[in-house]
Amino acid sequence: MVSKFPVTHLKASPVACDSFIFCQKHVFKFGNLTKSYSSQQKSRLKVVSQSQKDRWKLSDIDTNAVQEQLSSWLSKTQIFLSEVSLPMAKTGHSGKPNTGLMSDAQDMEDIFMAEQTINSSTRNGILSMAAIVSIEQFSRMSGLTGLKMQKIFKALVPEVVYNDARNLVEYCCFRFLSRDTSDTHPCLKEPAFQRLIFITMLAWENPYRKESDFRVGASEKASFKAKLVREEAFVRIAPAISGVADRSTVHNLFKALAGDEQGISLSSWLTYVQELLKVHEGRKSYQIREYPQLSTEKILCIGSSRKRPVLKWENNIAWPGKLTLTDKALYFEAVGLLGQKDSIRFDLTRDGLQVEKAKVGPLGSLLFDSAVSISYGPDNETWVLEFVDLGGELRRDVWHAFISEVIALHKFVVAYGPKDGDPSLFNVYGAHKGNERATTSAINSIARLQVLQFMRKLLDDPLKLAQFSYLQNAPYGDVVLQTLAVNYWGGPLVKKNSEAGYQSAQEAISSVEISESSNHVFNIDGSVYLEKWMRSPYWSSSASINFWKNSSVREGVVLSKNLVVADATLEERAAVMCKKRSQVVEKTQATINAAMLKGIPNNIDLFKEIMLPLTITAKNFEKLRQWEEPHLTISFLALAYTIIFRNLLSYLFPMALTVLAAGMLTLKGLKEQGRLGRSFGKVIIRDQPPSNTFQKIIAVKDALRDVEDYLQSLNVTLLKIRTIVLSGQPQITTEVALVLFFSATILLTVPFKYVVSFLLFDLFTRELKFRREMVKRFISILKERWDTIPAAPVVVLPFESEESRLANQSRETKEQVRKESEQGQV
Repeated sequence: MVSKFPVTHLKASPVACDSFIFCQKHVFKFGNLTKSYSSQQKSRLKVVSQSQKDRWKLSDIDTNAVQEQLSSWLSKTQIFLSEVSLPMAKTGHSGKPNTGLMSDAQDMEDIFMAEQTINSSTRNGILSMAAIVSIEQFSRMSGLTGLKMQKIFKALVPEVVYNDARNLVEYCCFRFLSRDTSDTHPCLKEPAFQRLIFITMLAWENPYRKESDFRVGASEKASFKAKLVREEAFVRIAPAISGVADRSTVHNLFKALAGDEQGISLSSWLTYVQELLKVHEGRKSYQIREYPQLSTEKILCIGSSRKRPVLKWENNIAWPGKLTLTDKALYFEAVGLLGQKDSIRFDLTRDGLQVEKAKVGPLGSLLFDSAVSISYGPDNETWVLEFVDLGGELRRDVWHAFISEVIALHKFVVAYGPKDGDPSLFNVYGAHKGNERATTSAINSIARLQVLQFMRKLLDDPLKLAQFSYLQNAPYGDVVLQTLAVNYWGGPLVKKNSEAGYQSAQEAISSVEISESSNHVFNIDGSVYLEKWMRSPYWSSSASINFWKNSSVREGVVLSKNLVVADATLEERAAVMCKKRSQVVEKTQATINAAMLKGIPNNIDLFKEIMLPLTITAKNFEKLRQWEEPHLTISFLALAYTIIFRNLLSYLFPMALTVLAAGMLTLKGLKEQGRLGRSFGKVIIRDQPPSNTFQKIIAVKDALRDVEDYLQSLNVTLLKIRTIVLSGQPQITTEVALVLFFSATILLTVPFKYVVSFLLFDLFTRELKFRREMVKRFISILKERWDTIPAAPVVVLPFESEESRLANQSRETKEQVRKESEQGQV
């Protein structure tokens, strides 16, 4: 899976990332902000780099420009002094950007270009102002000029790739970003870099000038403040910056940030980045101040507030306290009459955890839909936590996503990561840091959720913004998880040498021999994910096999496993497929929602009592099928196979009717003799416990909702069957017809007793260990295909009264008579 073009190893430039673009009214040049190694120097220095040929002359100075610049400086100084004179106060939380923190970045609002080195004229058009700014600035941050970077890129790629200016913008940006491997890119702290990324997204979206831009002079303002970044550009650039977005959920992040707009504005982008940095800084203070003893765990979030408390429900009693979420557990400190009690711990790393939204209330009334239930099972320890939020269910939903993401993280590590103490970890360079990389990804997902909660821009389902939780249930999500595993634990193969230590895999064994002798998975940069780590059954699915067969880079430049120019990384390709399939499922779900009709009441308790005999029979048969009592199951199978192979099937149905008739007559005789009692045959149901009117209304509402949900599911199933039969989805109809033809052929050619014996064998061996995983995969495939079948369209006509119906009939009759009379005259 190595690119056709050589991977260029870039040497780090000594130029610092704290870069800026200095602007005046008529003179605009690029500059760089060098890092100061003195701890006392905190102010930013702006240095303007000038060429040796430049000479300042008094006649060249524009007095109007100088006056305007001095006025701007005086205004900023006045604002600064007024802020210093005010008493210091903690900034309140609001969903608007903090203009005070952004004041030092106002000089970046309008960016101009008078001096450039890159050739802006290309075969496909003239480069846009945003493209020129992005290319030149990232080139200088990498220690080169824009023209030099343009020549290097031309030498690396084919002409078709070079002619697209979008690829050059990618190369300059990704080349600089590939130099840093930290969890959150350090340059994000600089306002100039934040705005440069926004300009880069605009440049990627529109790399060429439009016809209207040719009328703008070189000295005109090129304001980017009013422009919006569209989804395609955001999805391509934002995940390349470590800590900003995940490729699998970036499209959902765009929807959250854009809201009702068609794109993301500059103010929304700056607010998002600044609040993200605040979250990470706040976690550092939590780690030191709140729990200094938790050295092996990372504190992610603390729920503690007088206005919005956290309540832990035990035996219908709510205990307020402080809730702390780490990357491994939940900690709760209850508040008692004598102060806070010792904290109790709930481990989130164990297998079999279940987290659900729950209702709580006094005396078991279940009035408040604002709680989360975490348990290991119905009979084990359970925590019920209520997140009081007077504004709605937003807070509960966010904490549900937090906890779900931590649980999903550890499930992912168990399913796709090497086992603890696996010696093969040392055969792959950097594989021992895989768990840490996965944990960092989950931590960043939770941080983004916190930021969106603060900005009040969350989606209806916050789980769509949490990477591991989202991919667990998303279509094609298992393949995306595989690409994540290859990124986290994959690396170059190494071989232990007693004399020379570790040596590279190319020196020990060629890559051709590796690919021929094993089924290891290779990333685009040549890193390896070992075959022995592929314990998850999803690795053998058809979708996974097809994906990894076509995982090579076609014509791009590989800078790292996460950054590819003019092509997509493995994770990006899988995420695109996941997004497309999710859209298909969402469209199908929309047709199902449109087909659901409400308002069909029924008596649930009476129905359950009437169906009780059948329910008991089904439960007993399920016990036989689950082999809960092996001797009974073996006896039943022996009887069944005896009936089948002794050719007694033809007598089974008449015998069943005879037994049923004999039983009915026996009961009739016993009842006539008065030996069964007067209450025999009556359906007995218990009345509801004493309750007030409000509780009765809630109980009736819950019962009606359950019936509605059942009938809606039944109607949707029937509508999907109608779609299959009436060829509403031709491809699925063809597949179902072929299956029916195949089944008919088997029934015609194979004796019936062998078919029945095979079905019986399949039914009683599904839950056995040697077939369990295969059955799960088969059911998963069927469920995925079923979810893609749309429901047949349902048309609900408006209500028509008897009077309007008679009027319409009379009108139609008159129209018909008039037409007949006209035809008779003709």
